[in-house]
Amino acid sequence: MRIVSLNVNGVRSAARKGFFHWMDKQNADIVCLQETKVQTHQLEDPLYWPKGYRCYYLDAVKKGYSGVAIYSRREPDRVIRGIGWPDVDAEGRYLEARFGLLSVVSLYLPSGSSSEERQAVKFDFMNRFLPYLRECAQSGRNYIFCGDWNIAHKPIDLKNWRSNQKNSGFLPEERAWLDVVFDEDGWVDAFRVINPKPEQYTWWSNRGQAWAKNVGWRIDYHVTSPALRNTIRGADIYKDERFSDHAPLTIDYDYPFLA
Repeated sequence: MRIVSLNVNGVRSAARKGFFHWMDKQNADIVCLQETKVQTHQLEDPLYWPKGYRCYYLDAVKKGYSGVAIYSRREPDRVIRGIGWPDVDAEGRYLEARFGLLSVVSLYLPSGSSSEERQAVKFDFMNRFLPYLRECAQSGRNYIFCGDWNIAHKPIDLKNWRSNQKNSGFLPEERAWLDVVFDEDGWVDAFRVINPKPEQYTWWSNRGQAWAKNVGWRIDYHVTSPALRNTIRGADIYKDERFSDHAPLTIDYDYPFLA
């Protein structure tokens, strides 16, 4: 089972940069997109409904903002549009597709970089999401949360970690929260199961020469249930082309359900 995740920073922008042409060659079973920045009724071009996939979009109420999507080769047993929190669902941040006992989620955590108010929104989401993850862990289902978590976990996960310790995305409180997610509660950072190396980034600022100099952050994840750890077979961050300020993250699972 191959799952691709990408924050597209506007699905129409990514399309113009060749994302769907690239995606067509990936043989992905599921593709999870974040920050689609579109209203579904605007997607009249068949390009946004890739042949061979069932396509699901969840838009933000605010036009041109946030939004998530899932494309799946197999029709899900159920699609859950939103997490059930009105404020979060209005921003289009959670879309879940269920296949038997497997749930695949396209998830877009809030960013706090624009203001103190948005950082407070981010902390509020984190405070509510941790108990939600624990409910998921007790549900008997296996989960793969794909998407932009907007937090770099450890110093190895961003280039300039010393100078970013007071910046959103690498605050001590945010990193400690991921410590709980991974170390205490046992959720799995799928990429790190395969690749423990430094300088493995998924996002680069558009400022300066961040992309050219690989001054990046690893803030995009597949976070899986512990039971899926031993099924993780491959991980790749694609950087040969640039569709967004993020890079596609592809994880291969030895999971026969969608094979």
